Amino acid sequence: MVKLYDGGAYLINGTQLIPEEELSAVNTGRSTPITKEEAKKSTIAYSILEKHNTSGNMDHLKLRFDSMASHDITFVGIIQTARASGLTKFPIPYVMTNCHNSLCAVGGTINEDDHVFGLSAAKKYGGIFVPPHIAVIHQYMREMMAGCGRMILGSDSHTRYGALGTMAIGEGGGELVKQLLKDTYDVAYPGVVAIYLTGSPAPFVGPHDVALAIIGAVFKNGYVKNKIMEFVGPGVSSMDTDYRNGVDVMTTETTCLSSVWRTDEDTRQYLKLHGRESDYQELNPGETAYYDGVVHVDLSTIKPMIALPFHPSNTYEIDELNDNLGDILRTVEQEAAHILGTSKAALSLTDKMKDGKLMVQQGVIAGCAGGNYSNVMMAAHILSGQDCGNDIFNLSVYPSSQPVYMDLVKKGAISQLMAAGATVRTAFCGPCFGAGDTPSNNALSIRHTTRNFPNREGSKPGNGQISCVALMDARSIAATAANGGYLTSAENFVDDYTVPAYEFDSSSYDRRVYQGYQKAREEESLIYGPNIKDWPSMSALTDNILLRVCSRIMDPVTTTDELIPSGETSSYRSNPLGLAEFTLSRRDPEYVGRSKEVNELEKVRKSGTCPLKADQELESAFHALKEYLKQPDLKASETEIGSVIYAVKPGDGSAREQAASCQRVLGGLANIASEYATKRYRSNVMNWGMLPFLLDEDPSFDIGDFIYVPDIRTALNGDMNHIPAYVIKNEEGNPIHEIRLHIADMTPEEREIVKAGCLINYNRNKNSQL
Repeated sequence: MVKLYDGGAYLINGTQLIPEEELSAVNTGRSTPITKEEAKKSTIAYSILEKHNTSGNMDHLKLRFDSMASHDITFVGIIQTARASGLTKFPIPYVMTNCHNSLCAVGGTINEDDHVFGLSAAKKYGGIFVPPHIAVIHQYMREMMAGCGRMILGSDSHTRYGALGTMAIGEGGGELVKQLLKDTYDVAYPGVVAIYLTGSPAPFVGPHDVALAIIGAVFKNGYVKNKIMEFVGPGVSSMDTDYRNGVDVMTTETTCLSSVWRTDEDTRQYLKLHGRESDYQELNPGETAYYDGVVHVDLSTIKPMIALPFHPSNTYEIDELNDNLGDILRTVEQEAAHILGTSKAALSLTDKMKDGKLMVQQGVIAGCAGGNYSNVMMAAHILSGQDCGNDIFNLSVYPSSQPVYMDLVKKGAISQLMAAGATVRTAFCGPCFGAGDTPSNNALSIRHTTRNFPNREGSKPGNGQISCVALMDARSIAATAANGGYLTSAENFVDDYTVPAYEFDSSSYDRRVYQGYQKAREEESLIYGPNIKDWPSMSALTDNILLRVCSRIMDPVTTTDELIPSGETSSYRSNPLGLAEFTLSRRDPEYVGRSKEVNELEKVRKSGTCPLKADQELESAFHALKEYLKQPDLKASETEIGSVIYAVKPGDGSAREQAASCQRVLGGLANIASEYATKRYRSNVMNWGMLPFLLDEDPSFDIGDFIYVPDIRTALNGDMNHIPAYVIKNEEGNPIHEIRLHIADMTPEEREIVKAGCLINYNRNKNSQL
């Protein structure tokens, strides 16, 4: 049972929930009434945010983090941006892990060059460098960096360490650059939603089952969007900390801003095991705490779950799916047909039904969600003495860190998995984002990983290949493997087995991790490979802009994987122009060509040559504008020309800043949306100097149309609620009509960043004034 409250509620002494409208009728035990504003200050989240806020105003937070983390497809760009902005050394611990391009399988030495660059940066600026295969980013941060009451910022969207009392946030690289330059993370005080847990999970229910049940209840209605999820209630203590970590990492898929859990003796023991007992403190809400919403989860009612393609919120109980197999699979096939459109690829799932059962082709247990110690131990126990079979089904297991791997070896779990027919790999995030274990064409993979977006697993519909992923817990994946690949709930296999206590051995970290914090060696040189390129120059925003619509996406949600694909693009994350060639390649393959044509017009304008002679359509558009606005002196030479994309709700999923920067280096000036799926994507848009426009009605423009926005710098200096813009249709006569754009609140710094043209320019301008 997952129940959402209609409004806010008070939590009394951590155990009694009272809906807001009923508080007056309840005796709270206080001698004087409590106000909502006072009770809001009693949440765990408030105390942590207050400690890290530098603004002196809790309504408008300016946060400084305790440490940061990036991996090897984000840290090069972040360091290059910070270096161009005046970086001299890392002011806080900055962990750089190498868990995404670990294999150097795509691009060869290009990837290893990024690793060498990262180590040289750790030496020069004083960073912490975790080599390939040693740990996935989030497991290392749990084991070595997270602590109660801390805040951590990461350039991976699944930066979540709430189960250890740490409020962690995943953002685009620009926000990490700000911290490296001793600036702040600016955000309005977020809403805080209680995730009130009661009961305890059944032995056959794993953390992914709990997480998927919550995601399924809150994602589509936006219940926790850009809010903080605060896990409270007696049910917290029914799970050990490793289990809680597995639930917590998936809070990203709800589109919340961050998460935090109350802590207890098990939290202390986890930190003590990792040599960091001093990082423990008890965190609990105050006597009377107010929450902006409540998600009440009775853990004892959760059943083994599955999230079918193409989103973690597409959830069903496994038993429910098996009982209605044909009907449910046909809905997925219909969605696949819509996603694939005119692609020559086609996905079918009903053909995998045999005697009323669903045959799966692949299983994967991996990464920050699936590769945890207790998950792999449970999978090994279920598979002990079993047989995965020698047919098409295959199972791969990736422990989340070298210390976890070492203890799995000591406990015999690795031998059990291998004897059953599973293969075991090193710590690697590839299966989660499309750089490892890409299934065969038209195959279904079940995975204990974080996402199952379209083509996230690495398939390429443009080349005629399509496969898909369903998310499941390691326990049910192991049960499916033991059943020869037929989809099976762990309820049919789990007994009274108890996972033995984890024994942490830090020797692999001690010997291989470079610990350079506060040991910056300025004389060291950064080591560049041929694929590591500087960011191209970007100009400041002009007073007037002319936008050409280069893509129009009417899907309900557009993920960052669709804006810039993961997987095969990994080798180009250090090469802005090389990577930009992949922009929208899976969603709108013509976008790059269209944007380049517009960018050429802007280059001609800036060079002093009249762009009107370079493009007849542009000349016609300006002629129409002059007549419509009755401004005969309107000049193209005084109007910046750039591209724009329209998407209904862009930016769900990954924090990768390249989803925005790739548009920018191709000449993008703006996004127009009905809403932005996540704060992090909107931040990326602004940090790369693009305008985050909103449009309340359906778009009245098409690909190829122009949109003229006059006096945009003036709008950024004042009221952004009504920004007049003019659509010039790309058809005979160039008919024009007015639309009203608007921009949600921006901080003063964000306005200046957009006006400067990007974060790099903003920082250079600021430094020049010192």
